[in-house]
Amino acid sequence: MNEFEIDKKQVRRAFSRAARDYDAAAVLQREVCTRMLDRLDCIKLQPSRIIDVGSGTGWGTRQLGERYPKADVTALDIAIGMLQVARGTSSWWQKLFVGQRESFVCADVEALPIASGSVEMIWSNLALQWCNDLPATFVELQRVLKVDGLLIFSSFGVDTLQELRIAFNGVDGYNHLNRFADMHDIGDMLLAAGFSDPVMEMERITLTYDDVRAVMQDLKSIGANNATTGRASGMMGKTTWQRVTENYEKLRRDGKLPATFEIIYGHAWKPAPKKMQDGRAIIKTDFKL
Repeated sequence: MNEFEIDKKQVRRAFSRAARDYDAAAVLQREVCTRMLDRLDCIKLQPSRIIDVGSGTGWGTRQLGERYPKADVTALDIAIGMLQVARGTSSWWQKLFVGQRESFVCADVEALPIASGSVEMIWSNLALQWCNDLPATFVELQRVLKVDGLLIFSSFGVDTLQELRIAFNGVDGYNHLNRFADMHDIGDMLLAAGFSDPVMEMERITLTYDDVRAVMQDLKSIGANNATTGRASGMMGKTTWQRVTENYEKLRRDGKLPATFEIIYGHAWKPAPKKMQDGRAIIKTDFKL
């Protein structure tokens, strides 16, 4: 058994439970989404169909709709609770954009119920870290894109919650945090999946808290619970919690406890195929009759 494998049922439950109060707690997610939107300023693509993968309560979906008012935007999320909140929130918003179509799909990004070559843009804000097979996920995302379509995403990197990782180190034999991919490895995965011209960036954002319980409550409020199969099955014991707290307190700076998030940003394009389905090579020339 892979102890770091993501339990998708647990992910669905956690995010559905968190959906109602998610927007009030998802400060980091909204900030990263805003920074991703800024990156679109340099991209000339005007998509007619967009998929927001891991759409959550739909805040990013609505921003995309405002930016591309002629596009059909699909909010796709693994948690039905998130989509229910998104659908309720979007009712007033849709009235502002007469003629724009918005749809909602409950599905796992690792097995998209989307036709091949049907989408000009795939957008994903802080969702890909919940995939068990990220290389295969990029192949799946590449499949549904049209030629010259764009994948733009953010995800958590390896140093995310490094303070919490230190605090839990050695306290018991269980996993307490998900495992995150390295930025350079993600770039290699994009190329292997058939994408072209990948652009990767990374930054660290540090949030501060008064105590360890506030850190854990914040993660719970956004549904970011430990979902690995190697997690403990029951509640954390008092002794374990005390050791975690003592370890984390050693990291206190200027009266606050830090929680670091490594944010990876990436975008890449789907190039025209170099071969036909029967294996014959496609050669482009400038020759005209």
